[in-house]
Amino acid sequence: MSLFIEWLEGLLEGWSAGGFYAHFIAALVAGFVIFSIIGMSVMVLVWLERKLSAHLQSRLGPMRTGPHGTLQLLADILKLVTKEDIIPANADRWVFIIAPFIVLVPVVLTFLVIPLNSSLIVRDLNVGLLYFLAIPSLSGVGLIMAGWSSRSKYPLLGAMRAAAQFISYEIPRALAVIGVIMFAGSLSTVAIASSQAKIWNIIWQPIGFLVFFIGSLAECHRLPFDLPEGEAELVAGFHTEYSGARFALFFMAEYGSLVAACAMTTVLFLGGGSGFLLPPVVWFLIKVIALIVFIMWIRWTFPRFRPDQLMDISWKVLLPLALVNLAIAGTITAFL
Repeated sequence: MSLFIEWLEGLLEGWSAGGFYAHFIAALVAGFVIFSIIGMSVMVLVWLERKLSAHLQSRLGPMRTGPHGTLQLLADILKLVTKEDIIPANADRWVFIIAPFIVLVPVVLTFLVIPLNSSLIVRDLNVGLLYFLAIPSLSGVGLIMAGWSSRSKYPLLGAMRAAAQFISYEIPRALAVIGVIMFAGSLSTVAIASSQAKIWNIIWQPIGFLVFFIGSLAECHRLPFDLPEGEAELVAGFHTEYSGARFALFFMAEYGSLVAACAMTTVLFLGGGSGFLLPPVVWFLIKVIALIVFIMWIRWTFPRFRPDQLMDISWKVLLPLALVNLAIAGTITAFL
């Protein structure tokens, strides 16, 4: 992808397009490709989760639309995009309208620095890991906008929960990757993946992997960390008042963040595309899919935490573990 973007920019500049326009058009093409990949991934993952949850609960799941229910999501998408777009009478109209886009756009941007292999990446930034940790935080702003602009108590409570959860779990999650940076000596995601050609970071830093993985679950609002949209007490949380295509954007952002989190976990701790016999891209996808299936299994196995338990896990468990992992990583790098 990186080579493709460079080729496209060179082609546009060769056609006498200005440097700014060349970069702008190349960025639009890259954004369209990433958005398309996310859309296709969401379609597959929603079907996979519905079927997996059904089999875990000894039932069949979607069966009627298409072979084994494979076309059910197309029917659901058609239903969502044709439903009436309802905006509450007392809502802050423009904030309410743009909030889903503020949530989705940062999720799309995180894919810019995820390398499928050493060359298949949109942009190999020298601060790629810092970029990946910083950009998703903007989605939290969108969630607060969605909850506040609805002028309803349930969305507002869900938005406040989301903000508290983002802040609480972002800290141990960020600390968990410092050990990875120590080992790789770089913030580039390509360099981090390449540094694990012989030994994956999960071997040296199992605690860091555990902290980062749990923090990613919380930031993606996956069970047992889905308090911002807990249906038992908040109906649907921050997106209670949304319908139709705008609701679908929240759905796409949730599954897109799940894919991004699993992909970055693979890059940081599972060696990226390193493997044997099969091409690196295939190994990368195998690891990402395995993590996604494991997360789906967690969703349909464990109950939701209480709010006090959610905070305790972050500040009393994950934060100390992240500091312990940091000390261990520093000791290992000092003697290697």
